[in-house]
Amino acid sequence: MAKNLLIKNGRVIDPVNSIDKKCDVLIVDGKIAEVGKIESKADMVIDAVGKLVLPGLIDIHVHFREPGDEEEETIASGSAAAVAGGFTSVVCMPNTDPPIDDATSVEYIHRMGRQTRKTHVYVMGTITKGRTGEQLSEMGFMAQAGAVGFTDDGSGVQNVATMQRAMKYASMFKNIVLSQHCQDNSLAGSGVMNAGFNSTTLGLPGIDPLAEEMMIWRDIQLVRKTNMRYHVQHVSTAKSIELIRHAKKDCLPVTCEVAPHHLLLTDDHCRDYDTNYKVNPPLRTAKDIEALKQAIREGVVDALASDHAPHLKSEKELEFLAAPFGIASLECALSLYIKALIEPKIIDWPQLASIMSEKPAKIISVDKGTLGKGKQADVTIIDPDFEYTVDVERFHSKSKNCPYNGWKLKGKVEYTIVGGEIRYSAQGI
Repeated sequence: MAKNLLIKNGRVIDPVNSIDKKCDVLIVDGKIAEVGKIESKADMVIDAVGKLVLPGLIDIHVHFREPGDEEEETIASGSAAAVAGGFTSVVCMPNTDPPIDDATSVEYIHRMGRQTRKTHVYVMGTITKGRTGEQLSEMGFMAQAGAVGFTDDGSGVQNVATMQRAMKYASMFKNIVLSQHCQDNSLAGSGVMNAGFNSTTLGLPGIDPLAEEMMIWRDIQLVRKTNMRYHVQHVSTAKSIELIRHAKKDCLPVTCEVAPHHLLLTDDHCRDYDTNYKVNPPLRTAKDIEALKQAIREGVVDALASDHAPHLKSEKELEFLAAPFGIASLECALSLYIKALIEPKIIDWPQLASIMSEKPAKIISVDKGTLGKGKQADVTIIDPDFEYTVDVERFHSKSKNCPYNGWKLKGKVEYTIVGGEIRYSAQGI
């Protein structure tokens, strides 16, 4: 690893420090030493002319499947996919087999992440033991072990009293967030796609948008009582966004994220029974997409998260009713956000950098998301105009269940620098 690394002539964007200009970035001993016009010599120089230099991207919602389903993804393969996608930090969800519901499991994820030496790997622990929604997990021990939050992702906590106890308990720990996969199962039932015209004509059971909206409304009322930091995962409906907007207006500690598929795909894509479009929450309508984009424009949405959910080809080849939910998109997520948000001018690059780096760092309470002097040198360098065709066979991820195969997208990750070390280079350095 070069002791000194100089990034020259790039468009440096750092929303935290209100920087958006052509300049240089000097990295010394793994930390940001200087941002500006730099004449110093360095062990290695990266010419970033025509490129964007951003604080390292952070994805706060990925599934790396380890332990238990290593045939789908491992921390090693998922981390390789992450840096190829420009992500210097990721947060693993705890719905593994067995679930991450104790301190030993948290420590295991961290250890495997360190051994892989790609991206920073963080983890959330479960809210309830075994993700059964009944008995609270050992949150205190997991927080001590370094869990950045808690969620039963894949399953919303159905019992109101249990969720209230979880909020009260979690509020005892500093810098912890409670995240929720919002779905009321009594309303969702055995649904496999959005409830509406398409589910009816396809003869498939639907998931009513109200299933998501009711749980969000319920949890916001609990936040009013407990004042616990609360994060809504993968928001998918217009009414859900409206509930979150009102909660923010009331100054409640509520944040939310949106996934790329809920910005680019609708339930119309399910009409061929292609299970690569089967995801939970399900693909919704064009009206919902417009509401999500408007919320991003207004700053209501705090983070963009891939919800990277790899599955085996054999699983996704099952009929629509039996196939698992999930889309693998970590390696093309940045380009998907460019297509959904930058190209139609919903937001600009500083805004995208903020909701892919600065704000996600705040949600999980880590000292990242900035190129400030003295900060750890996590940097993503992007060629914003480079066009390529998505080829799932070239993914670093073990799984290829990606509906974007063959799409033409813009935005190539040139370098992913983690702690001052180049962990990914498009040039293969």
